Amino acid sequence: MDDQEQASVGVRRTVIRTVAVLVGMFGFAFALVPLYDVFCQITGINGKVDATAQSIVHEEVDESRYINVQFITRGSPGLPWQMSVEMRQMSVHPGQMAEVDFTFTNNSPSESWGRAVPSVSPSTATTHLRKISCFCFQEQHLQGDERLTIPLVFQLSRDLPTDINTITLVYTLYPVEHTIQSASLDNMLNHSSKNSSKNSTKSDLQIYLKNDPKNNKAAGETI
Repeated sequence: MDDQEQASVGVRRTVIRTVAVLVGMFGFAFALVPLYDVFCQITGINGKVDATAQSIVHEEVDESRYINVQFITRGSPGLPWQMSVEMRQMSVHPGQMAEVDFTFTNNSPSESWGRAVPSVSPSTATTHLRKISCFCFQEQHLQGDERLTIPLVFQLSRDLPTDINTITLVYTLYPVEHTIQSASLDNMLNHSSKNSSKNSTKSDLQIYLKNDPKNNKAAGETI
């Protein structure tokens, strides 16, 4: 093998290695986001909370401690909804199950979909907050000017760190556009189906009138 061939082989190896490194970097970048979300859900970092219902843990209530739980609601520019809570804060014992009502109001005459995304502060309290029932588990659908009240049922674990005396639960509303598009598509399909059915019925009636001798006779007499 001469020097030129050796140089060509070396270039090919360098190109292959570079492409492999780039592919690996892109793959790692795509995997980094879901891995980070899982890490945050496990550790509670960044206030991320589990989006699934949790079971009630039947444990003794620690009546020696009171935890001040605060509730904050935030709207979104792309969603004409207002979200309110019946009480801005409440005192809860660790191990105690509590319930508070949240109200969603659609200030628009049109129907829309939205979702309330929660976050917890301090982040170390995230894994100690059990949401038994929460509207944040799924998208909400409101008709125009509709008002909907849904309870949040939660429980604080007894092993909540002793240095935590206040927990702030923030809910931020976000519009859900893809559901609206899906609903619009369904309405279009239903409308098309109704029109097709109507046209089919009209065609059948015309054929019936044309083939019926009585109708033909009546038509001739009229003419």
